[in-house]
Amino acid sequence: MLTLDDFDFDLPGELIAQHPTNERTGSRLLQLTDGALHDRRFGDLAELIEAGDLLVFNDTRVIRARLLGRKDSGGQIEVLIERIVDARSALAQIRASKSPKPGSRMVLEETIPLIVRGRSGQQDEFFELELAGAGNLWDLIDRYGRLPLPPYINHAAGRDDEARYQTVFARQPGAVAAPTAGLHFDEALLAKLSAGGVDIAWLTLHVGAGTFQPVRVQQLAEHRMHAERFEIPPATIAAIARTQARGGRVVAVGTTCLRALEAAAQHGELQPGPAETDIFITPGYEFRVVDRLVTNFHLPKSTLLMLVSAFAGIDTIRGAYRHAISQRYRFFSYGDAMLLTREPGSAPTTS
Repeated sequence: MLTLDDFDFDLPGELIAQHPTNERTGSRLLQLTDGALHDRRFGDLAELIEAGDLLVFNDTRVIRARLLGRKDSGGQIEVLIERIVDARSALAQIRASKSPKPGSRMVLEETIPLIVRGRSGQQDEFFELELAGAGNLWDLIDRYGRLPLPPYINHAAGRDDEARYQTVFARQPGAVAAPTAGLHFDEALLAKLSAGGVDIAWLTLHVGAGTFQPVRVQQLAEHRMHAERFEIPPATIAAIARTQARGGRVVAVGTTCLRALEAAAQHGELQPGPAETDIFITPGYEFRVVDRLVTNFHLPKSTLLMLVSAFAGIDTIRGAYRHAISQRYRFFSYGDAMLLTREPGSAPTTS
């Protein structure tokens, strides 16, 4: 049985990327294929994805989900929005000296009055917040909130982050963390891929703050994933069917795309439309849709490291990460990327 320690590794702190490369496609790309490792540049991707293949992107947009404020009692608080439920309510994580109780009030950014209505989540990790004044939460958070950079980035969001911690194709607001594999693409690379006969399709998965929550159990079978919203349009389902019919490969750009596609196919044929998933992909999982994966390097003991290990094989990923560290690749959200091919013997099932 797999344990948390099976997915641990030592990472020198200086390899955690604190800023993006000057150009989006300027990052490095570690290609894993047929058991071999190839050191490339991300711009080489246009030569590595073949005509007739399909790239699937996540078009979610990061919202300004980090807000500072005070409780009515005077205590300072930091709020990280997990999900805007509707124009009047949201779920959030709250950092404070004392957790606010139901019925307590707060004012964020000296402008947004909120009431705590209760707790939710598998471990009551989220607070249910309701707007106590006029306005629309979407508009207020967009106007007064701050871009929520990951906890391992040690500077506050600046002007550069405002541009570079969004993909160039971000359209659907709702995420509190970027789908980071997509950060490497620019308009020129997308155009080059399309001109080379690669098809492109879209889905939306709103990445939640829970993506940074550590796994707190040693036995992986005991872990429960946080739920995330996603939507796959019928056009994407059709594009996948055409790709598979002609023998092309489905390439997920990021673990968010992979999770959404695999979740939508859990009960057989791929299903379009909105849904939620708490799918937990670990080694032994039988992939149904995705053939190749573009992804960044992930944190030790993280569920995303478990996912890529399921996709490409535990030993393959261990070797790749050792190589990446020895070759001074940059890690995590602003870091370098990998191109993975699904482990042989784990062929997608089609309906």
